[in-house]
Amino acid sequence: MIPSNRRSFLATSSALIAGACLPKPVLAANKAGYKLGIQLYSLRGFDVDQALKYASELGFEQVEFYSGMLATNSSTGEIAATRKKVEDLGMTISAHGVNRMTKDAAANRQLFEFAKALGIPTLTADPDPDAFDSLNGLVKEFDIRVAIHNHGPRHRYNKAIDVLNAVEKHDERIGACADLGHYIRSGQRATEVIRLLQGRLYGIHLKDFAEMKDKTEGVILGKGHLDVEGVFQALKAVNFPANGAISLEYEENPKDPIDDIRQCAAIARKAMKKVQAS
Repeated sequence: MIPSNRRSFLATSSALIAGACLPKPVLAANKAGYKLGIQLYSLRGFDVDQALKYASELGFEQVEFYSGMLATNSSTGEIAATRKKVEDLGMTISAHGVNRMTKDAAANRQLFEFAKALGIPTLTADPDPDAFDSLNGLVKEFDIRVAIHNHGPRHRYNKAIDVLNAVEKHDERIGACADLGHYIRSGQRATEVIRLLQGRLYGIHLKDFAEMKDKTEGVILGKGHLDVEGVFQALKAVNFPANGAISLEYEENPKDPIDDIRQCAAIARKAMKKVQAS
């Protein structure tokens, strides 16, 4: 839990947070290595079978599902069949989202039952403020994390401090999935965000934008404001969990994104390899 008297420091200085005493994440990635995955929304122009085939051919080790390709009310048979498809292609499932969570405890429980059946450690989420009392008990019961996803300017979780303020009084399994592209749109540097969220960071969406403003164009990783190598250095520095979701998300050109995604993946892998060798 992050003491409230440190919030001003969190908001103003990533340097101060770097050495802070925060909850230790499970399965630190420094020795285990990183696994590059893809948020399947990037392949939304295809049906789920074709999207999974492309993900495998592009060399991704993990996939993060969203409801458009696997609904949270899927039957146990559908969930089992999806798991087998992913496994047969040599991949694993890292997370599912972004899922709305509310004060409806029964609806929240159904999401956790779904996540348990899917075998994932993390639900990427956009929880209402009155959802947290329910979520505190569920993350403990299921030992499944909730990772709050930011959606850029005007969203309730616009900046890293908004996520930290939301989670500070709650179970440490309630944390963040940092969409690094949307943080760029919100005027924050990805490397700063990662350090600010240390100990509460369970997923990232690798995404780049041309400009640090609300309305801007998505670009190939490293062609905008994303310091790709710096991102992986920061993940290593904060002991990002090995079972955390590192999901490339490319939102442009949905009808023919394969070559763009291939370029992004190559850039990410080059940075990962360099950082892990250091």
